[in-house]
This record gives sequence, C-alpha cells and structure tokens, in this order.
Amino acid sequence: MDAFDFSRLGVLVVEDNSYIRITLENLLRQFQFGRINSVNDGQQAVEFMKNLGNGEVGTPDIILSDLVMAPINGLLFLRWVRASKESVNRMMPFIMLSGAADETYVNSSRDLGVTEFLAKPFSGASIYKHIVKVIENPRQFITTTEYFGPDRRRKKQDPPGDERREKEEKDITIVYSAEKVVKPKNPTDVWYFRLPNSLKEKAGGAGFKGAAEIPMDLLEEAEQQLERAALDFTTWALEYLAKLMDLCTEAILAGEGVGREKIFAEINLLALELRGQGGTFGYPLISTFGKMLYDSTSEGCREDDNAVEIVKAHIDAMRAVLREKIAGDGGAVGRALLASLQKAIETKDTVE
Repeated sequence: MDAFDFSRLGVLVVEDNSYIRITLENLLRQFQFGRINSVNDGQQAVEFMKNLGNGEVGTPDIILSDLVMAPINGLLFLRWVRASKESVNRMMPFIMLSGAADETYVNSSRDLGVTEFLAKPFSGASIYKHIVKVIENPRQFITTTEYFGPDRRRKKQDPPGDERREKEEKDITIVYSAEKVVKPKNPTDVWYFRLPNSLKEKAGGAGFKGAAEIPMDLLEEAEQQLERAALDFTTWALEYLAKLMDLCTEAILAGEGVGREKIFAEINLLALELRGQGGTFGYPLISTFGKMLYDSTSEGCREDDNAVEIVKAHIDAMRAVLREKIAGDGGAVGRALLASLQKAIETKDTVE
C-alpha cells in the first residue's frame, strides 16, 4: 500500500475556537505531521507568516484555516496569502474549514483562490482525504488581471457550451519551471503555472504508481482521538448555551429595537459554532438545531421579543440533547425534540 509520509511536512492551523484548534492539532499529530503550528485568528496568522522571513520557524506546506473569525477572517487571510508580496508562498495549498458552508461563502473562497473547502462537522477521514487531495492532485495556478489562484475548473467543460472566457493554450503563457516558460507569439494577460509537484515528492509519493491510500491504523487512531475529544464536548457546548442564554437576557433588558442588532449578531456566531461542531463529536442533532438557529438569526432576521423566545426554544432543545446524551439522529426521541422545536417556532412566529 502506498501512503504519504507527513513527517517532513508542516501545517499551519488557524482556528479561533480553542477546543476545535486543539482537536485539529491532535488529529494532525495522529497523522504524524512533522511540524504543527497554530494561531487564534487571521491576524495572528498574517503575523506568523510575516515572521517566516526572519527564519524563526519553518514555513508550513499546507494551511488549514477556519473561515469565520475576528478581526481578520479566513477569507481576508486567504486574500493576503494569494496577493501579498510578504507571503512566503502565494501558491501554498489552503484548505478552508467552516460550519457556514453556504453557497456565498464557498463561492467567495473559490474566487479568492482557496484550494479546498471542507464543511464542518468534519471527521478524521475527511481531514485526511482533503490533505491527500491537495498533495496528490494539485491544480495548475492561473493568473489573470482579475484572479490568482488554483484553476477554478477541476476539468475542462465538455462540451464547452456558451463558455467564452477560456482561451486556447496557444494564447496563454505557460510556466513549467523557472527555466522553462512557453510564451505565445503575442503578449497575453493569462498565465498558467504547471510546476513540478514538489509537495508530493516531499511527502514521499514521487514513485507512487497509483493513488495514495489512507493508512487505516492512523485513521482509526484519529477517530479514537475524536471520540476522546467528544468526552469534553458536553462541557464546551453547555458553556456556549449559557452564553446564548445570557445574550437572550441582555436582549430582553435592552428592550425591542434598542441595540439588539449586535446581540443577534453574537447569537448568530455562537449558533454557527454549534452548527459546525456537534456532528464532529457525535451529536448531529446539535448541528441540526445549531443550523436552524443560525438560519433564524442571520442578517435581516426578526429581533423582537418573540424572536428571543425562539432562541430560547433552540437552547432548550440543545440542552435536552446533551442532558439525555442523544447521539446520532436520536431516533424517536430526536424526532420528538425536532417536532417540539418546530412547533415552538411556529407558535412564536404566529404571535404578533
């Protein structure tokens, strides 16, 4: 079996949730990465990358970054990696993680040059497979007047249909290495970078005859690591639910229409965290209820007292899941909880 050796590779983890950051670090250790650096947000990530020029730490080979962070989120950090002259490697593989895997976020990441997008909740296998993908099948990089990043088309359209942006290769400058550049007869504003796969060689895969396989022993250890982390999930989730209840109290005390926009924005961010993490640690119902709360508190949502009561109904449902340790879909109990929550939402929605 051909499997990559990650011991010569380094990875940078960017995650503002300390619980998830530590979980990711432990997973990567199970995968036997040689260097693992982690920072709390995009701002710290930029500073980390800038300091690489001073020779203080090794340059990472892969970036694994959360999307929703403050003060600099994953999208802004990705833009800096791809566009800044201070970036040590503008073509570095960049894997974006987010509980908000909505079309807008996915498209924004794609247009800024993300390599892969991984939705939360994640598993050991999904993390490993995305890492293998960026090593094994790197896409050519493209630079135009409007874009720099991996080819956004994983394969050529067949048939091309109405697509007219694609130029023929005879009209494109193609770079195979610093020594080998194929230039068209006329100047072009489109460049393709088809460089040697040095990352695959570094990971010991240069001689692989086929696709790399997942070492099942490592994967089993990684999944066991997630199971151990799940033991602490209840404590973490209850803390988040307590924060949500505090925000509900703050909203009631503030009164309708007075400063509630900021409060609901904070509720929405906490809901995003719960949406992204529940399924990772064996509580997919937490992810389901977290997504429902995230959707109901997104920009432009209602912010009246009934809306606050709907938030409370979500909190009660998630507390019940944790109290009863309802794993998986919860079966009949899970369906009853979901039906009860939906009824509470409908009741509050109909009250004027």
